[in-house]
Amino acid sequence: MRKTDYPAMYKKIYKILGDLTPLRADCGQLCGAACCKGDAHTGMRLFPQEESPLTVTTNEGGSRLAVCDGTCDRAQRPLSCRIFPFFPTIDEKGRIFVEMDHRADRLCPLLEHSEEIAFDPRFFRAVKRVGKILAKDAACRAFLGQVTEEIDLYRAFLEKKD
Repeated sequence: MRKTDYPAMYKKIYKILGDLTPLRADCGQLCGAACCKGDAHTGMRLFPQEESPLTVTTNEGGSRLAVCDGTCDRAQRPLSCRIFPFFPTIDEKGRIFVEMDHRADRLCPLLEHSEEIAFDPRFFRAVKRVGKILAKDAACRAFLGQVTEEIDLYRAFLEKKD
């Protein structure tokens, strides 16, 4: 089995995503970049072996978080920031789907108004392609599965709440 060249993989992934966002513009301009303001407990989770020039902390659960004050160089954003508030989920057969990450419901206005928004389909195609690349690596595939479970649990909680 070949060892994953993580720096090359993430460079390829970042190139695929380019400047795409869920909208055809920088969606952070709509909400004052609400997702870009974290602290040691609310940063964006880094993917396995992903490096970041931002401040990196480890939360109580052991996840590495990139923390930003809202002024980072967009070209330096970690993957979680680039795909927010969506995520490439994986099912038990290894198929990749792009879904809303409902853990972001209280933060991102895109999720609250998703029925009214014309999202950029190029963004979703790119995120799905990225998910397929990630799923080829065992650590990344396990990470996708773990986060998919978290999203499913949170969605079930929200559905019971309504």
